[in-house]
Amino acid sequence: MHRVVIIGGGFAGLNAALGLRRAPVEVTVLDRRNVHVFQPLLYQVATGGLSPGDITSPIRHVLKDQANAHVLLGDATGIDLDARHVQTDGDAIPYDTLIVATGAGHHYFGQPQWERSAPGLKTVEDAIEMRQRMFAAFEEAERLARRGQSIASLLTFVIVGAGPTGVELAGALGELSRDTLRRDFRSIDTSAARIVLVEGTSRVLPGYPDSLSLRALRSLERLGVTVRLDTRVSEVTDEAVALTHDGVTETLETRCVLWAAGVRASHLGKDLAGEKDEGTDSAGRVKVLPDLTVPGHPEIFVIGDLAHVEGKQDTPVPGVAPAAIQQGKYVAKILRRRLAGKSTAPFVYKDKGSLATIGRKSAVADFGRLRFSGLVAWMLWLGVHLMFLVGFENRILVFTKWGFCYVTRNRGARLILGHSIDERSRH
Repeated sequence: MHRVVIIGGGFAGLNAALGLRRAPVEVTVLDRRNVHVFQPLLYQVATGGLSPGDITSPIRHVLKDQANAHVLLGDATGIDLDARHVQTDGDAIPYDTLIVATGAGHHYFGQPQWERSAPGLKTVEDAIEMRQRMFAAFEEAERLARRGQSIASLLTFVIVGAGPTGVELAGALGELSRDTLRRDFRSIDTSAARIVLVEGTSRVLPGYPDSLSLRALRSLERLGVTVRLDTRVSEVTDEAVALTHDGVTETLETRCVLWAAGVRASHLGKDLAGEKDEGTDSAGRVKVLPDLTVPGHPEIFVIGDLAHVEGKQDTPVPGVAPAAIQQGKYVAKILRRRLAGKSTAPFVYKDKGSLATIGRKSAVADFGRLRFSGLVAWMLWLGVHLMFLVGFENRILVFTKWGFCYVTRNRGARLILGHSIDERSRH
């Protein structure tokens, strides 16, 4: 039977697997984690609104009724193009068709050492790390305030990058400090926390129309977020961040820097790119053909955040969940047609719009000619995210917790599992 190996159980890989459920193929899904993660809601795990289990679904459970699907837990370490097998940390997995959907990680623009002091947000582990740093900062500030020591750096939070992830993090942190935690502490005023959102371009949500960016900016300012535009990060340490604007560098003392400024494609892109990485773009994404295959290798598809796909007006298809889902479904359809000896058509991304939430009853929506913000956009954001969550149980859990949070303004998943701020600094 035709062997299809899918590396990655994210939006792209999982939808490719599901699309092959009735195809005459043997599907193997390889992932380093046993769960599918709903990445758009990772920021809510980071800010204590949801628990990790609310936004994850076991891959085996999702595919349990698909007889031709096998799930393997392991890490793909390389791809042997000539022998047609995937190298893993255990053994080699042969394939007839390979679908690579390993996504992307954090991009620190040539400064990988910053990652230790400024975690990004791509995995559940990242979200938990962010959550622990944020809540540990408030706890440490309470302890030091009782001694009469300075707590300014502990109550200064810097978020780098004002795309959707950065904006959503900043808005949630603003609500957390000014609402959720306001009456929980005795020695500190959490509403006095300084939240700084840093963006290298001239506006927040740079991928959105100017009018929506302005509305998002105003919503952030109402939540007490200080937005620094046209500003670059020049240094990050455990105790400070250096910001450069118009050639002038300012150092902010902070114990909590959160990174949302860029992504770097998976290392497997190098195995597919050819010599000198000529087949990748500046972010390490693989430049694929219109049918999402690797040039010279029609048996290999690259989809999701790892793929550089040319869209309309020669602009790349954005690395967002709807695009990954469409690509996964497309590849499954193309493979079915190939096996049936039928012709195939190139991939065409259908942009169904963009949504970003800033806080309670505040969001922006861009559907081309239709653009709006406020309560309606926020309710639409809620509905869309519930619809795309994998698993009926997860939808019920998230809907219930959102309703409880809306009524009580509480975030119940405020769990600190790791070291305190001081312990982390010593390590």
